[in-house]
Amino acid sequence: MTIEVSMPQMGESIAEGTLVKWHKKLGERVERDETLFEISTDKVDTEIPSPAAGHIARILVNEGETVPVNTVVCWIDAAAPVEAGSRPAADLKKEEAVRQSSGPQPAEETKRDGKAQERTSPLVRRLAAEHGVDLKAVSGTGPGGRVTKDDIFRQIEAEKAPVAHRAPGFRIEPTSRASDEDWFEPMSNMRQRIADHMVLSSRTSVHVTTLFEVDMTAVRELKESLSVQFEERHQTHLTYMPFVIQAVSRALRKYPALNASVEGKTIHYHGKVNIGIAVALESGLVVPVIRDADKKDILSLARDLNDLALRARSKALDPLEVQAGTFTITNPGVFGSVLGTPIIHQPQVGILCIGAIQKRPVVLPGTDAIAVRSMMYLSLTFDHRLVDGAMADYFVADIKATLESGSFEGIFGL
Repeated sequence: MTIEVSMPQMGESIAEGTLVKWHKKLGERVERDETLFEISTDKVDTEIPSPAAGHIARILVNEGETVPVNTVVCWIDAAAPVEAGSRPAADLKKEEAVRQSSGPQPAEETKRDGKAQERTSPLVRRLAAEHGVDLKAVSGTGPGGRVTKDDIFRQIEAEKAPVAHRAPGFRIEPTSRASDEDWFEPMSNMRQRIADHMVLSSRTSVHVTTLFEVDMTAVRELKESLSVQFEERHQTHLTYMPFVIQAVSRALRKYPALNASVEGKTIHYHGKVNIGIAVALESGLVVPVIRDADKKDILSLARDLNDLALRARSKALDPLEVQAGTFTITNPGVFGSVLGTPIIHQPQVGILCIGAIQKRPVVLPGTDAIAVRSMMYLSLTFDHRLVDGAMADYFVADIKATLESGSFEGIFGL
């Protein structure tokens, strides 16, 4: 039986997708739910699982090609392997014979691992292998105790305690070249989209930036006093970001012009407070959205941040999770940057940049005393078509006041 696999429609507004990478070659076997290929769209990059088990009978779309949604990209033969390419059926049969000749696993190992294999998909097993998760230690929440990818993400979060505002384990390695010759590489699909979006934003909005210094000592002391108990009680990592998001959410309610967009000659004030968090990836960045951020406590915000960062790195975000943002926060401070002037994420009118938190001597307000405090710069880039300087300053001053007060809601989600 031949099964046609099509370019999926990853969202109502998405009309086409670019096939970035094939994970299987012509003639190779693929299991149901195993990653078959990767695609890139205007909204998100993601891995597409195979709808059935079988062998790749024909590849109709090459890597790098952009095709409309519902275009057939390959055929899967669920009956037998095909003799094609560098992996003919004879070679596949030979490999299978070699695997079988290696003999069965010891009875104890088969009993122990077999149960985990039965209740997981190939995708789940791959995610577990990539992140060093022991499937036998994961409690499945799916039907019949089946381990789902969400279970894996929760386990990774509990074991590795990833940083919420960037992909866990993310690092850009320096490049060392022995040759002094020039070289050329085509832009990736993601980099092209980022470039187009940045140019569009710079042409659309009138960018202005205001800068505030914030004393984060109260937040640092609160975080440090609660981190261990927070992780033991809720199995999630606590960073500075949930506190910043809650402070920003409160301020957006007070200053709705920062939670708006310009549509022609009309101002669209958004009823929802949906905050996008810029997540750095090796290939660029993506901005998943925390919806109804103003209605969530610190615990919920921490869980959402960790979950989004993990799934962003694993290319498991749904296109809907990077849409409908009304305001954006970016945090280059985790890389050591003290301050920045980011470009607005269209069609929003504001983006807040968080600098590194550093201890330095400051003069305490209302006194002549000098003390060492944990200081941070907040820079707001805003669209001067809608937001004037005074309003922007009031908005950031409100965020500053909340952070310096150390007064937050729902630390333990009670």
